[in-house]
Amino acid sequence: MKKVLISLLFVPIISFAQFVDLKKMAESKISKVTTGTKINSLSDISAGLKEALNNGITKQVSKLTAQDGFYKNDLVKILLPEELQKVDRTLRSLGMSNLADQGLIVLNRAAEDAVKEATPLFVDAVKKINFNDAKSILMGNEKAATTYLETATSTSLYDKFSPVIATSLNKVNADKIWSELITKYNSIPLVKKVNPDLRDYVTKQTMKGVFTMIAIEEKEIRVNLKSRTSKLLQSVFAIQDKK
Repeated sequence: MKKVLISLLFVPIISFAQFVDLKKMAESKISKVTTGTKINSLSDISAGLKEALNNGITKQVSKLTAQDGFYKNDLVKILLPEELQKVDRTLRSLGMSNLADQGLIVLNRAAEDAVKEATPLFVDAVKKINFNDAKSILMGNEKAATTYLETATSTSLYDKFSPVIATSLNKVNADKIWSELITKYNSIPLVKKVNPDLRDYVTKQTMKGVFTMIAIEEKEIRVNLKSRTSKLLQSVFAIQDKK
């Protein structure tokens, strides 16, 4: 009788052990994907997200550094802020359209030049980023990683990027052109005088353009299997595909 009771006591223990084994097997299958690579931790997912962001810089942001990279790209083209739109309209109405056009072009030229110089800043920002919840970002919307990068790094990047923009504005003669534009505008009777902070405006618009292009590549990796050009990307984003 005692032997029977002892045997019965061990049945739940054996069943629980089997349950644990089955659970481990299931988790292992979820971790393994078609490439044969196994995702062991959130650090693997974080590495995959960083690679996706780096691809955005390599493949998409680099396009911004070419002439007209900003100016002829409607997704990122820098338009005039409100106070300068008044300057633009007024000068055109007075027959100075060529000068107004040049003013818009040089803002975009400054952005193109600045991105060329500042691309290492974005690469470094990606390396240093700490994904607090890599899995939720992976399972998020089509630009979740880019949005996280933007939120986590914008303040520090602005501080580093702003002097680069200032140099670029001077390099492409934007400061001189806009000084002339604003002087002409402010000399017109009865207009409200303007003195815009071009460096601040162009810095923010340039950074916005960079994050826009990174997001394009992130979306591409998320939806297009052919864009996952490494085993790590294939493995990590395969987890996303199952959601």
